[in-house]
Amino acid sequence: MSVAPPLVKPRLSLVGPGIVVAATGIGAGDLLATLIAGGRFGYLLLWAALLGTLLKIALAEGVGRWTLASGRTLFDGWARLPGPGVKVPGGGTLNWAGLYFGIYAIIWGFVYGASAMTATGLPLTALFPVLDLKTWGMITGVIGLILVWLGSYGLFEKIMTGLVAIMFVTVVGLAILVTPDLPRLITGVWPTLPEGSGFYTLGLIGGVGGTITMAAYGYWLTAKGWKGPEFMPVMRWDNRIAYGMTGVFVVAMLIVGAELLHAAGIALASGDRGLLNLSDVLRERFGQPIAILFLVGFLATTFSSLIGVWQGVSLMVTDFVAHAAGRVGDPAMTGSKSPAFRAYLLWLTFPPMALLFIDRPFGLIVAYGVLGSLFMPFLAGTLVWLLNGRDQPAEWRSGWLSNASLVLAALLFAVLAGQQLYEIIAG
Repeated sequence: MSVAPPLVKPRLSLVGPGIVVAATGIGAGDLLATLIAGGRFGYLLLWAALLGTLLKIALAEGVGRWTLASGRTLFDGWARLPGPGVKVPGGGTLNWAGLYFGIYAIIWGFVYGASAMTATGLPLTALFPVLDLKTWGMITGVIGLILVWLGSYGLFEKIMTGLVAIMFVTVVGLAILVTPDLPRLITGVWPTLPEGSGFYTLGLIGGVGGTITMAAYGYWLTAKGWKGPEFMPVMRWDNRIAYGMTGVFVVAMLIVGAELLHAAGIALASGDRGLLNLSDVLRERFGQPIAILFLVGFLATTFSSLIGVWQGVSLMVTDFVAHAAGRVGDPAMTGSKSPAFRAYLLWLTFPPMALLFIDRPFGLIVAYGVLGSLFMPFLAGTLVWLLNGRDQPAEWRSGWLSNASLVLAALLFAVLAGQQLYEIIAG
């Protein structure tokens, strides 16, 4: 009779993959959405931001629990979902989930590459206007490519941790600087829906910190060397600390929006450029050093998302290629040194540069929006199936709280998907 290895005890020095996935998920658009919500409604939607943080903890925990308990990757779980398989030219078989992911990764990666480089170039253009936005964007894309191509997971994690530290100091420092109204802040914990807040409420709950890279959490656990159920406690510790920090970021940006924008009746521009508007507001109120500090935090936020996608989604694509080629389990097909990993890195970096020079094709943007809006309900829904299935050891299947959280997340993301699809169709 075999004896299970002892569980690894959580400690702060082990935290890492959770920080990576949380930092990757928080982009410039998330910060702007939280700022605008605070600017429009003050602290009234604080509860929505906190609920969203709890749902992200449940989702990431589900990904981690599947990986550690089953010993399989998330894509391997998707490959086992019910439905007919289709033979593909590589020699393998893909089901509907595999085909969806393959199409998604190609289209989403192409458009996201341009968006990430543009977002990262914005604060650099403001800080160093000697180069234009396109040039800075391409430079950041190539720097991200080099770091991920040549660096190990350990180096990548250290860089991400450093960027998170910069983000934390910047965002929390701003929240303290604007002097939050603590009694009003506490009242925001009670759920309320002020008139016209439905769109922002859904966005805060479902959007902040939630992207395809949540699915990459399991791959980062493996890259860290965490394998087997004995790492379950430390994975949960890692996940809660990381998304707890996400919650702090969200609350801090809501405070900045409520105190700096709502009180003064200031509206920001739409898109990532709205954060440049905020730097102008900070310059007028607190001086140039604070505006520069914010731009540095803005850069840390966008660049962490860029290299997180460059690394995490590329790892997922290697798993997809291994299944498509019928070579699952072949070490040469997976990992950051595999041809598929590096080919997708190149795909994320160079072809999207064309979109920096031309108007984005309408059909491509529609496809990107449709596929992107459907990914999070797909992730939440498939986790419910996988974590209650026979492939998952009985002791690590979902209980009522996990199931309720994942079902709530799936329903919420489905509503968000419907809303986004309506906006795409309506123009």
